[in-house]
Amino acid sequence: MAPIALISVSNKQGLIPIAETLSSEYGYQIISSGGTAKALEEAAIPVTRVADYTGAQEILGGRVKTLHPKVHGGILAKRKDQSHQNDLQKANINNIDLVIVNLYPFKETIRDPNVSWENAIENIDIGGPAMVRAAAKNHESVTILTSPSQYENFLLELRKGDISPSLKCKLALEAFEHTASYDAAISKWMRSKVSVKQSEWIAALPLKQTLRYGENPHQKAKWYSYAEQGWDGAYKLQGKELSTNNLLDLEAALSTIREFYYGEGNNNESFQCAAVVVKHTNPCGVAIGSSIDSALKKALDADRTSAFGGIVALNCAVDSKAAIELKSLFLECVVAPKFDEEAKLILSDKKNLRLIELKNNFIKNAGRKTIRSILGGVIVQESDDLLIDLSNWKVVTKLQPTSLQKEDLTFAWKVVKHVRSNAITIANSGQTIGIGAGQTNRIGSAKIALEAASKQANKAVLASDGFFPFDDTIRLAAQYGISAIIQPGGSIKDELSIKACDELKIAMIFTGTRHFLH
Repeated sequence: MAPIALISVSNKQGLIPIAETLSSEYGYQIISSGGTAKALEEAAIPVTRVADYTGAQEILGGRVKTLHPKVHGGILAKRKDQSHQNDLQKANINNIDLVIVNLYPFKETIRDPNVSWENAIENIDIGGPAMVRAAAKNHESVTILTSPSQYENFLLELRKGDISPSLKCKLALEAFEHTASYDAAISKWMRSKVSVKQSEWIAALPLKQTLRYGENPHQKAKWYSYAEQGWDGAYKLQGKELSTNNLLDLEAALSTIREFYYGEGNNNESFQCAAVVVKHTNPCGVAIGSSIDSALKKALDADRTSAFGGIVALNCAVDSKAAIELKSLFLECVVAPKFDEEAKLILSDKKNLRLIELKNNFIKNAGRKTIRSILGGVIVQESDDLLIDLSNWKVVTKLQPTSLQKEDLTFAWKVVKHVRSNAITIANSGQTIGIGAGQTNRIGSAKIALEAASKQANKAVLASDGFFPFDDTIRLAAQYGISAIIQPGGSIKDELSIKACDELKIAMIFTGTRHFLH
């Protein structure tokens, strides 16, 4: 008896060649329905419609067509189980040897932000996943193909005489991953539309690429990414492949530059270009300016020693002046909304330098969830991307900050939330001049930041991501000439800090919001 292949595909890439090979070279009887059957008929490939094969017409507008014992019995029956084969014989059902199925384009449908609920629901496949899972379950006897990328290897083995158990098992695993990813997409989309308490976190991220190694050469690493979201929505214009550490630094750099991000076509008169230099996930130089080259020079000048081998993120298009500045220093990556043609030409000499250009709506599409792994699980939280609400800020000292100090305090506050806690930033004239990160006590971070700023700290401002438990940081800051401080407040000893600021003629603002970053 001729082997039977059931083919029902949404993605018709490679359909005709594989169906023609199966039919003409290996004598397969092909069963199909809908658009797949029509495509085969138009290619003059012999095909039996599912309705003719089962003797049951499609109903409910095509919602029910393959959900039939002649289909699922033929797929699920164990070839070596005589009772199964007896059941098939009694019911006049034939074994189905090959299933080629991929699913309704639900993921493609919901990419349209204006897609209706009804249209999305109608693109949820029912019969397809049932056939895929049935074939994968019975992979000892049935081969399941869910992607055109699998066709070539399948045909190579078929030409050798038979499909090996190891390939069947591999294809079955990929089939279950295919339906799991499909169900995860449905769950994620429905959750975005329906407000229901979440009891399980479900996600399926396709493999984007295998990285050369992890944080260190002895660690293996793979990069999984939502299609067209986050870093999957960026173009690498030139340079080496991205490494694990590149990606982690790029994430930190972009998180910081988002504080100043407006994108092209900005109509905000107060908009300024911004540049961020990151090293080991901490900003080491941040600045704003009237042009991208001035902001970049200020950011690099903030700490050129640390900037060596770092990552640069920009919120404006890179022009020739900025490109010349970038070329002057060894850097790993530069990420920006755009690089003009002259800038690309200038930077093309640095062939290993990775240039990353962001797609339109990159920031918008990045999402508001962050995911971090712990042993045996993950933590999913909202991003720390609250917009600054000046109405919540409170001047708690007798001395009021000047308008220029308020601008620098706002700038320093935007930066400090992206520095590893305990975090201190010193800023002046839209430029960081000292950053203290990740120390186990706050005054330790303050010492690092103030010593880095040195004489430049005179009349500068200081931001702290958390409250001061004592007044020691205030008194240290005063020794360097700090003129204004911004911090969350909320310590039981806030009055000590306020009293010290009044004594030392330092203005201080409480924001009421903490920004720890671990």
